[in-house]
Amino acid sequence: MTQRICFYSGSFDPVTNGHLDVLTSAAALCDAVVVGIGIHPGKQPLFSVEERRSFLQHCFAELPIAATCALRVVSFDTLAVEAARAAGARLIMRGLRDNADFDYEMSMAGMNRTLAPAIHTVFLPASPHVRHISATLVRQIAALGGDVAAFTPPLVAAALAAKFSR
Repeated sequence: MTQRICFYSGSFDPVTNGHLDVLTSAAALCDAVVVGIGIHPGKQPLFSVEERRSFLQHCFAELPIAATCALRVVSFDTLAVEAARAAGARLIMRGLRDNADFDYEMSMAGMNRTLAPAIHTVFLPASPHVRHISATLVRQIAALGGDVAAFTPPLVAAALAAKFSR
C-alpha cells in the first residue's frame, strides 16, 4: 500500500496553536506529514530554522495523533510545490481561517496544480477557537510585552518571552 504523504508549508515564525490545529487535521488524513519551513531571502525571521524545527518536533510529539502519523520537518527555499514533490508528497495541506485566506489559497492551488498536476491541494478549515491566530499578530503582541500563552504552545510562549526580554 502506498503511503499517503502530505506537505504543509509555512514560515512557522513562531509556531502557533493555529499551526498545530492544521497539523493535527493533516496528520489525521495522512500516514506522514512533511512540514516545510519556507526560507525567504528577503525576510528576517525572529527564530532560526533550527529553533522552528525544534518547536514543531517537540509540539507534534505531544499531540495524540503522533502515535499514528510520522512527522518530518524540512526547510526549503524553492517553490512550495517543488519542495512537496521532493518530499514525495501528493497532497499539499493548507489551513484556512477566513475568506481572505480562501481567495489567496485558491490562487496558489491553481498555480500549483498547473506546475505539478499530480499534486493536489487540500484546504483544512481552522477550528473556531484558533481562527483568529496569526503568527504576525503573535509576534507583535510578544514584542510589546503581551501574554501569548493563549495563542502558542508553552515552549514557544517561553521562547518569545525570552526573545523579547533582552
